[in-house]
Amino acid sequence: MQALASAPRPLAPIAGGTDLLLDLEQGRHSPVQTLIDITEVKELLAVEIRADRLFIGAGVPVNRIVLDPPTGAHAQALVEACDLIGGPQVRNVATLGGNVAHALPAADGTIALLALNAEAEIASVSGTRRVPFAELFLGPGKSVLRHGEELLVGFYLPLIEKGQASSFKRIMRPQGVALPIINLAIWLEQRKDTIKDIRIAVGPGAAIPWRARDAEQGLIGKSINDETVEAALETLLAHVGFRSSLRRASADYRRHLVATLFKDTLETAWSRID
Repeated sequence: MQALASAPRPLAPIAGGTDLLLDLEQGRHSPVQTLIDITEVKELLAVEIRADRLFIGAGVPVNRIVLDPPTGAHAQALVEACDLIGGPQVRNVATLGGNVAHALPAADGTIALLALNAEAEIASVSGTRRVPFAELFLGPGKSVLRHGEELLVGFYLPLIEKGQASSFKRIMRPQGVALPIINLAIWLEQRKDTIKDIRIAVGPGAAIPWRARDAEQGLIGKSINDETVEAALETLLAHVGFRSSLRRASADYRRHLVATLFKDTLETAWSRID
């Protein structure tokens, strides 16, 4: 943090650089004088159980998240999301922290972490603080991180318990452009064949990563059947803020696709419960 505080400005931290370098080259990021390499900071590279939480460092390459046993055991939705980011070469260097810090409303890792109820740890010269994941985001490409003053350290996720499971799925263009048309993550808890609790994250459902909270409330206490799933989908569609994108899809097309994606993701998460 001392390097971040004393280095010539403007500056930016860099780990994988798969987003940052492209943004600098293509003029989507303001020019910087100093890049601070954070790839050897040990805390940012940790994946481990800490008390009742799974900690994943912000500098961990997403391909490692796919392969590490703790993430497979406790964060299946995140594993599935990370396995779809870019191509193999990108996944070997792109970091989870970079995926989140880019603050895009449909970033795969971000949508999974939102459904998994993560907390973000942020460091500055004055110390560290934890922030509920949803409170990180202010708008497309904008976060609460103070540029040049704060660093995303990592993420704390609740450990999976008996009767709980998660799933992540997305739809992308068939020609292989590594951008989701729509993605969706679900975490749920079962009790006596009903949904005790559930979190549903959809991207891009709003200007920031979005949870379908009204649809969640409609499912709590219900069994999974055609009637309850259809009612939840109608509620989701009544509140989601899909927009049209020339590079991805129209809002109407996304509304059409989300029906199948929602049902598929929900059924997959449900089927994983012991």
